[in-house]
Amino acid sequence: MSEDSTVFLAIYIITFLIGFPNAVLAFCSCIRKIHRKPIPIDIFMLNLTVSDLVFLTFLPVKMKEAADNMIWNMPYILCHINMFMFFLPFYSSGLFLTAISAERYVCIAFPVKYKSPKRIIYTTFICVIIWVLVGVTSIFPYKAAYLDSNDADNTTNKRHLVEEPQRCYSNFTAKQLRELLPARLSIVVVFFLLPLLICCFCYISLICILMKCPLFKRQRKLRVVGLIVGTLLVFAISFAPYNASHIVVGFIKKENPYWRIKTLMLSTLNACFDPIIFFSYHNKEYHRNTRECTESSS
Repeated sequence: MSEDSTVFLAIYIITFLIGFPNAVLAFCSCIRKIHRKPIPIDIFMLNLTVSDLVFLTFLPVKMKEAADNMIWNMPYILCHINMFMFFLPFYSSGLFLTAISAERYVCIAFPVKYKSPKRIIYTTFICVIIWVLVGVTSIFPYKAAYLDSNDADNTTNKRHLVEEPQRCYSNFTAKQLRELLPARLSIVVVFFLLPLLICCFCYISLICILMKCPLFKRQRKLRVVGLIVGTLLVFAISFAPYNASHIVVGFIKKENPYWRIKTLMLSTLNACFDPIIFFSYHNKEYHRNTRECTESSS
């Protein structure tokens, strides 16, 4: 087994052992809180946790692939399923983190509107839209990668991704890349750049509001700011390298960079970071600080 495969296997195992029990615990906590008193932020947290659980449930398939030195020795149909179930939570996590940032901002900046009972309905609708959007979008790079345009007769022929040596979602022809790279670029814009801008706006605005809040001391402000900055860093560190491979090398140089798969290690670790965000948000001090600031704003 190569060094890269060993590192991947270690990352997958660590992520699964740490992320899965914490995700289950976060899921149970969300269900309990929503059953007791549903609020929009908990609904977003629940969907984020479900996204992580989907990812972690299929992570053993990636472990098997890494243990086989990144050679696909499993049924071919499982490659299709693995691709879809890997990228579905990958992109949905980013959108739910963005929704959480927007919800936190609205909670502080517009406390009166935040208390509207219709927000639960709106939040549920937004979650459904996110799942549908991610599910539909995940199909496009999948289709682009499996299509091989024939310029001679202007038809489109299917070409198997898994070839000798068998690899899943790795070997692409030049024609496939012409279809795949623009699809990846559009996904980067919709699922990374725009969410990143929204997160930055919401969290920077939230920090400004909290720093002006006169009801609690500087040390307490810094703790909340630290949580906000940490959440933003998790988003950037988890998703920036992978998406950069699509922009800098993928679309500009028109190639599938060999180091692209290595950036997935940071994205995989996101499943460990999300439960930390969940439990950090649900600590009593954060709620007390935001409640006091909300009361002063209203």
